Amino acid sequence: MNKIYFDHNATTPILGEVFDAMVPYLKDQWGNPSSIHWAGRGTRKAVEDARESVCKLLNCQSVELIFTSSGTEGDNHAIKGLAYANKNKGNHIITTKVEHPAVLNTCKHLAKEGFEVTYLDVNQDGLLDLEALKSAITPKTILITVMFANNETGVLFPIQEIGEIAKERGVAFHTDAVQAVGKVPIDVTKLNVDLLTISGHKLYGPKGVGALFVKRGVRLVPLIHGGHHERNRRGGTENVAGIVGFGKAADIALRDMDKEVEHLKGLKERLERGFAEKIPHIKVNGHPDKRLANTSNISFEFVEGESLLLNLDMKGIAASSGSACTSGSLEPSHVLVSMGLSHELSHGSVRFSLGKSNTMEEIDYLIEIMPPIVERMRSMSPLYAGAK
Repeated sequence: MNKIYFDHNATTPILGEVFDAMVPYLKDQWGNPSSIHWAGRGTRKAVEDARESVCKLLNCQSVELIFTSSGTEGDNHAIKGLAYANKNKGNHIITTKVEHPAVLNTCKHLAKEGFEVTYLDVNQDGLLDLEALKSAITPKTILITVMFANNETGVLFPIQEIGEIAKERGVAFHTDAVQAVGKVPIDVTKLNVDLLTISGHKLYGPKGVGALFVKRGVRLVPLIHGGHHERNRRGGTENVAGIVGFGKAADIALRDMDKEVEHLKGLKERLERGFAEKIPHIKVNGHPDKRLANTSNISFEFVEGESLLLNLDMKGIAASSGSACTSGSLEPSHVLVSMGLSHELSHGSVRFSLGKSNTMEEIDYLIEIMPPIVERMRSMSPLYAGAK
């Protein structure tokens, strides 16, 4: 049985070039990068070279980049760190109802500590109303945190416009760009962002490493206290091999992005067109154009999504019902419900997130096997009989 992976928004495989770059720092060059002797100097240089590579991907300065263990840590550091550093100025935070749990649960935690949080709605296409954002800002607002691209639907948010609004009103702006990095160009100098989170394993790098961009002049309270690492902003000996791999993945992303996006766009269009031609009663979720090139979230009416995933798995296909961080939950997707989908339709949704190694042949195989699976599952639904 062929194994086909359509779950790249959950994680990506490590590229061969990335793995090869990491090996020396797992085997021979094992020194602590904080040590001043020969064993530490080489690893320190490797960390700083990788930092420069990640900075080129974001167009920021090396002093503005903190290495973290994950996107989740980066989100926590950005949101909590900014909130705690500015609580004398205000206690109001603005976000959206469709953020990743790393943002939503961090905001909920701060709400328990006395901060006020406004959760903005999105429309049926998953888009944010900028006028509603402007209206939500108060004299006590200290932070706006809005994701760059939604992990479930791929919907892209107008980050530059949000950044302009935040700048005009004197409010700090953070964006979780974990899903966007490597898929769309990111230039922090043009976006007017103060804080931006990314993660290595979403762009064919290793797990266990991420980064947080912190614009010069932005004050954060450290999330992890310890030594002087990361210019006193994040205690803990650096994950040298992971950081080196992250740096190599950033180099490759910058080199191959345009070509990869065209490839992914072609795959996604073929998938959605094939499903539309062969399977009735489906809905593609998210704006048709303002969406990542690799992400297709589709609702199959009269079908339960988890059962559909199990049937696909038996055919060798890996897909997802939404965020990997919420898999196993009996609750419908908070993203799709926020976009106005019923609980039933949300439960019947599958996310196909494509990657650079996927082929047209794999898409055609999916289009071939999907209709009979859906039809067989629908045949067990009394509601479907009346809709035919």
